[in-house]
Amino acid sequence: MEREVNKNERFVTQITPKSEDFSKWYVEIIRRAELADYAPIKGMMVIRPYGYAIWENIQYLLDKRIKDTGHSNAYFPLFIPESFLEKETEHLEGFAPEVAWVTQGGKEELEERLAVRPTSEAIIGNMYAKWIKSWRDLPVLINQWANIVRWEKVTRPFLRTTEFLWQEGHTVHETLEEAEKETLMILSLYKEFVESELAIPVVSGSKTERERFAGASETYAIEALMSDGKALQMGTSHNLGQHFSKVFNIRFEDKNQNLQYAWQTSWGVSTRLVGALIMSHGDDSGLKLPPQVAPVQIVIVPISIGDWKKNVLPKARDIETQLKQEGLRVEMDDREEFTPGWKFSEWEMKGVPLRIEIGPRDIKENKVLVVRRDTREKESIGLDVLSQKAPEILKNIQRSMFKEGLKFQLENTRKVQSYEDLKSILESKKGFIKAYWCGHTTCEEKIKEETMATIRVVPLEQDKQKAQGKCVCCGKDSDAMVYFAKAY
Repeated sequence: MEREVNKNERFVTQITPKSEDFSKWYVEIIRRAELADYAPIKGMMVIRPYGYAIWENIQYLLDKRIKDTGHSNAYFPLFIPESFLEKETEHLEGFAPEVAWVTQGGKEELEERLAVRPTSEAIIGNMYAKWIKSWRDLPVLINQWANIVRWEKVTRPFLRTTEFLWQEGHTVHETLEEAEKETLMILSLYKEFVESELAIPVVSGSKTERERFAGASETYAIEALMSDGKALQMGTSHNLGQHFSKVFNIRFEDKNQNLQYAWQTSWGVSTRLVGALIMSHGDDSGLKLPPQVAPVQIVIVPISIGDWKKNVLPKARDIETQLKQEGLRVEMDDREEFTPGWKFSEWEMKGVPLRIEIGPRDIKENKVLVVRRDTREKESIGLDVLSQKAPEILKNIQRSMFKEGLKFQLENTRKVQSYEDLKSILESKKGFIKAYWCGHTTCEEKIKEETMATIRVVPLEQDKQKAQGKCVCCGKDSDAMVYFAKAY
């Protein structure tokens, strides 16, 4: 049984269509769905309860994976002495324009400036030098959930803000091989996590030297294609080599009683993942959240007709109890001040994967109407099988959203051989472009300057393919097929 929705009640019509102005659409969804709001400090945001609940679900699911691979959580100071950063000049240069400094404590001027954590390699490196003395102390596998401050000039909620939340792993190993294995393991973990829990397909690989993290020997990343055709870096994993260990004197006595510098890694994802969920799955009616991370997986809307409090609401509450016993996150919307049509629109805006409608006629027929947010498909389901079928539908929605995302990625990934084709596609179409690159920074910089596109990743699997071609820019021989895209 379909419910009539008065168009005047649909506040979602106030949202700017995605096809008309993607940036405006993105910000309007964040505010209308009550994910976040602008703080009184430029470039900062307040994450509201609904938005923070998404982050909590992401944090819970990822934290379990991190711990399952043998890592433990710890916490390090927010403030970093300037002398620590100065020890690693390359690292400081990489972050210098974005570092916020504390120069005064109370009424006294500090003897040494303190950086507000832009990342934690320096402070953690100092501590590791104290803790690590022998090969028996290795490996050190530590992760931190923390806030980060980078004084960005151009900001956008969740994607790039002055302060954001993230996790950062920092590990120490005996050998280069162990560090590389850790780095690639985390890259694979991130890929599996984003694809299975956020339903967002990604491409993975190494970054070019130009795009490498300051102080890293190698940087690896996962990149996703947003629905406007731009790429978004979703997470990074860095093999730091012995760079920081030599700066902070992180040495250990090996099994032959020789002093060795340790090998390190660092890796992280941030609240940028919430922005990716919006831009990957959202539509002109609001959010579309994958069930795995949705704060509310099912909303029950009792239809307020006649003596609904006496006849409908008790049955709706029974359904709520049954579904919660299945371990599902369920919300009952029994507010009297809003019509069912208004509620439908609001929960669509919030991206709740499944809506259950129940009215007097449904009760007589011993069934409910179930509506999927992803496809808007409607199905009448008997009350006697609802608690069994609802979890199955949620799993189907999760799989379907990933398949839809993968279809979009494949349809918007194009292979080119000429520079003219690359420029033409970037001007007229959207998405990833696969092309050969000679490995020289001059070609990389020319392409960025003329097209605004950058090399997002150099896929790892091509080593096995032994690919051969001509650089899309200079025409020289190349064995590196890379992904180009305009990006956030």
